[in-house]
Amino acid sequence: MPQPATRRTVLATGAGALALGCVGCGGDEGGGSTAPLPPTAPASPPSPAAEGGAGETSPAAREAAPAGEPLALAGDIPVGGGKVFADRKIVVTQPEKGRFKAFSAVCTHQGCTVSQVSDGTILCPCHTSRFHIADGSVAGGPASRPLAEEPVTVRGNSVYLT
Repeated sequence: MPQPATRRTVLATGAGALALGCVGCGGDEGGGSTAPLPPTAPASPPSPAAEGGAGETSPAAREAAPAGEPLALAGDIPVGGGKVFADRKIVVTQPEKGRFKAFSAVCTHQGCTVSQVSDGTILCPCHTSRFHIADGSVAGGPASRPLAEEPVTVRGNSVYLT
C-alpha cells in the first residue's frame, strides 16, 4: 500500500512545477509580456550611478535616443522646469535659459517613474520624493540618493542624449 504524501513532498512537487512553468516566461524569445509598466509602477532597479557608483550611462539612457534622433526640441523644455519622457525613463530639465540637464526618471527611493516637473523640482508620485532640476539632488525625501545624471547635448534646436 502506498504511503500518504507528506507536506514536504507536496511543497517540493509544487515548487518544481512552478519553476518549470516559469522557464519560458519573460525572455527575449517572445514569452513575456511586452506591455509597458504604468508610469507609477516600480521600474527596473536604479542604474549604478543612481546607487552612488561611477557615473555610467544607464542601459535605458543608451537606448533612449538612437544616434541622430533628438529626444526633444529645446523649445519644448521650459526654462526653470522640465519634461518627463516616461517611456524612455528620462527627464530633461532647463534650470537656466540655454542650460539643459538630463536625469534618469527612475526614483532612487523604490524605483517608481517620476511624473512631473514643477516649482524647480522633479516629483515622484509614489512617495512624494522631490529632486532639484539643476543637479538631480534630493529636495525632499523619502529618497536619500540623487537621480542619476545622463549626458545631454543640444545641437541646433534639438536635445540629444549622448
